Amino acid sequence: MRALIALGFGGLLLAGTALADEPAVGDSVAGKKIAGQCRTCHGIDGYAKIPIAPHIGGEPASYLRNQLIAFRNGTRTHEMMSVVAKMLTDQQIEDVAAWYSSHIAVATLTADAASAPQACTACHGTDGIALVEDAPNLAGETNIYIDTQLKAFRLGKRTHEVMSAVAEDMTDAEIRAVADWYGSVKLDIKMAK
Repeated sequence: MRALIALGFGGLLLAGTALADEPAVGDSVAGKKIAGQCRTCHGIDGYAKIPIAPHIGGEPASYLRNQLIAFRNGTRTHEMMSVVAKMLTDQQIEDVAAWYSSHIAVATLTADAASAPQACTACHGTDGIALVEDAPNLAGETNIYIDTQLKAFRLGKRTHEVMSAVAEDMTDAEIRAVADWYGSVKLDIKMAK
């Protein structure tokens, strides 16, 4: 567990730079139209409608773009997302990323911050709002989703230079504790003004 904590804090340096106000390359109005095909799972505002889909409203445009490109080129796979992403042009990816990143994710802790999983907070924040651009927000995600993703990293079904190493030695109980922590955070996604 100490190695996980060290990796968690070191992940801030390894995972990417601190979040910055990155201007969106896409057109958020056009992106909202494209998001119509995303709404069944992710919601039109990015608040997921099903427990196995992540909340994507308020994620950085670059994170969303990178994930859609990974699904499109097959470096990340999912039975639905791989099919959807293959149909998107570069501009459509930019546009939908601009739409969802135009929202703001607001998290509210429901437990003492001292109980947060220390191996995760340097990148994903105590409240689940990511502190680095290459890390997704985890606030309010279902414990099913987080558990599934951590196990995918642990088993090598999903890879990332930091997360693969972090998850590699995690036990099922440690994974469940992380999933339960971030799953307990209340999330609200609002349109930026």
